Amino acid sequence: MPRSSATTLLPLLALGLAFIFAPAARAEDINCANASSTVEMNFCADKDFEAADKALNATYEATLATTKTRDLEKPYDAKSFEDATRAAQRAWVAYRDADCKGLVAQEWAGGSGTSAAVLGCMTEKTIERTKELKERYNEH
Repeated sequence: MPRSSATTLLPLLALGLAFIFAPAARAEDINCANASSTVEMNFCADKDFEAADKALNATYEATLATTKTRDLEKPYDAKSFEDATRAAQRAWVAYRDADCKGLVAQEWAGGSGTSAAVLGCMTEKTIERTKELKERYNEH
């Protein structure tokens, strides 16, 4: 190996080993109210999304339970209502993901804040969808 290649590779190898052996941030040590590093912001954004997604799933299940009480004739019967609810939710998830994972990621052009921005978008839209389902079907 030529000397110039070895001198180029050694700092890269040292940097790679530093990342491998560097202590990982522990979840319990991260204060999301004061997240300052990209790693912390991504961790907190992911945590927020998981909570919003969990709430949406519970609300969606309650919405599906509501569809089963529908006592009308086809095409407005319980099965048709459930099928329409499932189709709408699948379409909504596709929209949310295309908007947040596609457009928002493009806006950030792959910068260091992309992951947190995408997760923030997904969290915001998920919270709004949960609110929408609750108002429409679960709070009458």
